[in-house]
Amino acid sequence: MRTTKRISSISPSLTLAITAKAKAMKAEGKSVIGFGAGEPDFNTPQHIIDAAKDALDKGYTKYTPSSGLPALRKRIAEKLKEEQGLEYEQSQIIVSSGAKHSIFNAMFALIEEGDEVIIPAPYWLTYPELVKVCGGKSVFVEGRKENHFKMEPADLKAAITPKTKMLVFNSPSNPTGAVYTEAEIRAIAKVAEEAGIWVLSDEIYSKLIYDGVKHFSIARASDYMKDHTVLVDGVSKTYAMTGWRIGWLAAPQDVAKAIDSFQSHATSNPTSISQYATLAALDGSEDELVKMREIFNDRRKFMISRIKEIENLSCIEPDGAFYIMLIVNKLYGKRYNGRKINGSLDVADMLLEKGVAVVPGIAFGDDECVRLSYAISKEDIAEGLDRIESFVKEVF
Repeated sequence: MRTTKRISSISPSLTLAITAKAKAMKAEGKSVIGFGAGEPDFNTPQHIIDAAKDALDKGYTKYTPSSGLPALRKRIAEKLKEEQGLEYEQSQIIVSSGAKHSIFNAMFALIEEGDEVIIPAPYWLTYPELVKVCGGKSVFVEGRKENHFKMEPADLKAAITPKTKMLVFNSPSNPTGAVYTEAEIRAIAKVAEEAGIWVLSDEIYSKLIYDGVKHFSIARASDYMKDHTVLVDGVSKTYAMTGWRIGWLAAPQDVAKAIDSFQSHATSNPTSISQYATLAALDGSEDELVKMREIFNDRRKFMISRIKEIENLSCIEPDGAFYIMLIVNKLYGKRYNGRKINGSLDVADMLLEKGVAVVPGIAFGDDECVRLSYAISKEDIAEGLDRIESFVKEVF
């Protein structure tokens, strides 16, 4: 073997595989409705784009401190205090090349060889791959559908062993859109505190929550939790800035210092121009965010209503993010065009023949579902669900 066991253990992304098939079909001139989008379909707000242009004009194209611009780190700390009541020093904030990069940094800093990391399922497909890279072992705890895909404290407690080092916690969730209440989070935090484990809290969708549901960071649950939580966030989803690649983490001082040292060697610093754009995003009006959220909510409600009309399909209503897990297991064991449907991969492949791209739930640890994103136009959602209904009617 020419490559390391570490890199060879990484599984290819099923999301990218489905996306590649859909793109190939489009290149052939076929109509494909893509429900796989993990990014807002809106353009970055103009004042943010203007800030990046201004940074270019002023020559702000040099290295920044490895942990990010001091003004940006300061502003992030201020926002955490303003919005969540969490107090961090500027030195506890590390800006990285996207929230995914921040998650890797946190795991790399805290996970030792053989450590167990608890991940509620369904989960974002990158979590277990990063755990593997860092030498850890993923332990999955099911978030049952009857509990809106949310993990119960008792199930978390049962999964903890002497080897448990960390819980990865994601609310609002990708792929389910589930949002834990403050009471639920406090109960989970109590279990984590009693076990003396770390929490990596991925809060990238914290501002994409609907109908009055509130976000509560697990770092707020107690002094212990704040000192044992690495909070991860960024601008990708909130401000339609996926390609700008800016995320950050807030961590205890010693962990932040170690991550800063590592990042200084790994990537030097996040893109300078994107950091100035991010500063404008955090300083500017949130009117565009409010508009995006209202549009997402309208699409969410439309999609839920339409799914209810399709026989043999169902979903659990999500409160956040921009995804719905479509429950398709009633189709299993039946046939489409002479082929048996055995799981979510089969459903995803067969739907492509109808010109619909979805992500198989097996990629997220739930083979009874496929994930649909409503970060596409309402017209495309309507057409895509019509095609899905047509597919279901042809299954027997």
